[in-house]
Amino acid sequence: MEKTKSMRFKIKKSALKIGFIFAIAGGVLTSCSNYEEYTPEQDETSGTTALEDIDFEERNTIFGKGGLTLFGSKPEDNSGGAFGVNFYLWRASIDTISFMPVNTADAFGGVILTDWHTPPEAPSERFKLNVYILDRKLRADGVRVAVFRQIQDRTGNWKDAAVPDETGIKIEDAILMRARQLRNQSITN
Repeated sequence: MEKTKSMRFKIKKSALKIGFIFAIAGGVLTSCSNYEEYTPEQDETSGTTALEDIDFEERNTIFGKGGLTLFGSKPEDNSGGAFGVNFYLWRASIDTISFMPVNTADAFGGVILTDWHTPPEAPSERFKLNVYILDRKLRADGVRVAVFRQIQDRTGNWKDAAVPDETGIKIEDAILMRARQLRNQSITN
């Protein structure tokens, strides 16, 4: 009986060692799979690279792009919070399209999809918006809006119709203006 307990313990111990070795090897291999060698430009006169010329935030390391950040030493971005996208752009998008029924809203992916909306002044016409927030920073190119339009024919069927290009741009501009207002309000408060 004592011998079988000892044998089980040795087997469990061996299995743990093997599992640990595989876990370490897997971690090392995984961290190296995304590695791109960083080669800074060399000084033309000496042929060496000055330490101050290296952009440490752009280099790839095993900890990801920019390396490991300790004690908040990373420069502050104006993302506006812990969202997956810029909080001000997100909130401004929701505010700007609040008159339309929202079908899907993903704050971490930065996607807002509306359902079809029929304006009361044009009952034979309906619109749908897809809003994409593309960045964690408050930037002019951080939001894209796709506008879809359909017109109802005489038989009651909806047919796709063209939308002027400036329609999406005008909605993007309204979102950006609202995002700037929200950011300015948060700074003054």
